[in-house]
Amino acid sequence: MCPPSNLLPFHPASWRFALGVCLLASTLPGASAQDSVTLYKALSMTELMDLEVTSVSRRSEKLSDTASAIQVITEDDIRRSGASSIPEALRLASNLEVAQVSSSQWAISARGFNSSISDKLLVMIDGRTVYTPLYAGVFWDVQDTLLEDVDRIEVISGPGATLWGANAVNGVINITTKEAKDTQGLLLLGGGGTELTGFGGMRYGGTLSPNLHYRIYTKYFDRDSTLRPNGSSGDNNWHMSQSGFRLDWDATAINLITVQGDLYGGRIDQPGPGDTEVTGGNLLGRWTHTFSPDSDLKFQWYYDRTHRNIPNSISEDLGTNDFDLQHHFLVGERHNLVWGLGYRHIDDHVVNPTTFAFLPGDVQLQTFSGFAQDEIALVPDRLTLTLGTKIEHNDYTGWELQPSTRLAWRPIANQTVWGAISRAVRTPSRIDRDFYAPAAPPFTILQGGPGFESEKLLAYELGYRVQPTKRLALSVATFYNDYDDIRSAEQVSPPAVVPVIIGNGLTGHSYGAEFTADYHVTDVWRLQAGYTRVFVHLTPKPGSTDTGAGLSEANDANNQCFLRSSWDLPWHLEFDADLRHVGEIARQHVPAYEELDLRLGWHATDRLELSLVGQNLLDASHPEFGTGAARQEIERGVYAKVVWLY
Repeated sequence: MCPPSNLLPFHPASWRFALGVCLLASTLPGASAQDSVTLYKALSMTELMDLEVTSVSRRSEKLSDTASAIQVITEDDIRRSGASSIPEALRLASNLEVAQVSSSQWAISARGFNSSISDKLLVMIDGRTVYTPLYAGVFWDVQDTLLEDVDRIEVISGPGATLWGANAVNGVINITTKEAKDTQGLLLLGGGGTELTGFGGMRYGGTLSPNLHYRIYTKYFDRDSTLRPNGSSGDNNWHMSQSGFRLDWDATAINLITVQGDLYGGRIDQPGPGDTEVTGGNLLGRWTHTFSPDSDLKFQWYYDRTHRNIPNSISEDLGTNDFDLQHHFLVGERHNLVWGLGYRHIDDHVVNPTTFAFLPGDVQLQTFSGFAQDEIALVPDRLTLTLGTKIEHNDYTGWELQPSTRLAWRPIANQTVWGAISRAVRTPSRIDRDFYAPAAPPFTILQGGPGFESEKLLAYELGYRVQPTKRLALSVATFYNDYDDIRSAEQVSPPAVVPVIIGNGLTGHSYGAEFTADYHVTDVWRLQAGYTRVFVHLTPKPGSTDTGAGLSEANDANNQCFLRSSWDLPWHLEFDADLRHVGEIARQHVPAYEELDLRLGWHATDRLELSLVGQNLLDASHPEFGTGAARQEIERGVYAKVVWLY
């Protein structure tokens, strides 16, 4: 039964949430939960090292064997962290820079170049790339799912363009949700507190036939505003709801079909008149055909539609059609090959304000791509050479080539030494080519560069991964990145101040190291630690008139570290602590900070979990990113949560 309409707030997010509840309720009479379903799944150290990951080679391989700087966030990691959103969960990866900008905005990157409009990170959710052509980045405020449905998050620091294409320059985030058969039965959750003022969710999974499983879900949350530096409210309360489904059909023993989709809507308050409205949805289909144990074919299509309206600013409607074909097979005993083709069509419609404009307002962009990669067993089970490249054509710069060479040596079973040399590009976005401020002539202050080229990276990596005991795993990854044609703000006719045109006037390099340790002290106590050190140096190229003197892209903390403890107590209690240090962002004058998150959980039964979470407990409020009066401060928060599975 649906709740009466007079009990619901009058905004689109609430109506979508209510619709999702109604859909779920309508399925319950025929529901039956599987007895094997439980609330949580903890992994041993051996199981963690044997996790199957797909982001490095587009096929399943053991985490311990990968020739890449990869970290995996498991479902149990997310649950025990107390994270309530995807960006919060990404804090668990020490090879990422994650900074909260406001209640709904985040700055997330890997190996430098962090920004609230970061453009060198590729993010996927179940194979669907979440990308805006406005700035070649991610709107994090509309990337969501029921976190209880997430199976794992694979985080690669370093280029992944050979397989995933342009914009996988400094890293790849691959979020994978569980199959429908693993989410059977009814799940209810809810709670609230000081900053996350209220939230709720429902999921139901069922079986239509022995080989056809499905799930549907809905969720809703309200988040309080952050603070201005003077302590007043930032007036950016955030309200969202989302509903979705997934269908997995084992049509035959060799054919698997997946169909899934989401609908969302929400509102972000603004200090001025009117609120930002965001709505959207997506639909994805995937067919996997297995020719033999050593050969399979995958075809995937998705459509993604988003709408964003910011009063007195921009309004955008974006539609993306994406097709991807991939074939994996073995040749003899030494060659493991994967190749594929891709096509993407983007239809972007912008309604411009008078203060700035994207011209033309309407554009259609196409990308064609093909890739191939061969993993060669030079010495079986000991020495592996991986060669690959991606060829891509876009409407701005034409053809781009992104090759990679990786070598992995396993001197003994519990050690991997690896190295890589890769090339990646960040293709132009609309802000690089089509941006004008003000919107109308004759007086232009800033405009996109009609000749803006792709930013280019040549990356050198070296890493080591070892499991010296059954309870301890260590890894280190080092890198040196050589950048060219980085975005700059060029004065056309110095010493005149304006106009300024976006160009490719910067060059430079970055280098650093990433350390992680995972120690199962006892069967009931786990410690994790991580430390990342990054340096970015950019300078104007000869002849450049860059107005920022090469500093416009450097907004990074040089170091960050964390220590995480997960302790299983008697009486079915859990106590989790997460302490993190983030260094100063010198250019923004954001001071270094330390923060502590705590969680106390109780498994009242194997189906009922209660938890109390405290976030940012060391300070009443603190800034993490931004400059001047526009900077927001993140407050201390506490919330309670209940999860019930039937």
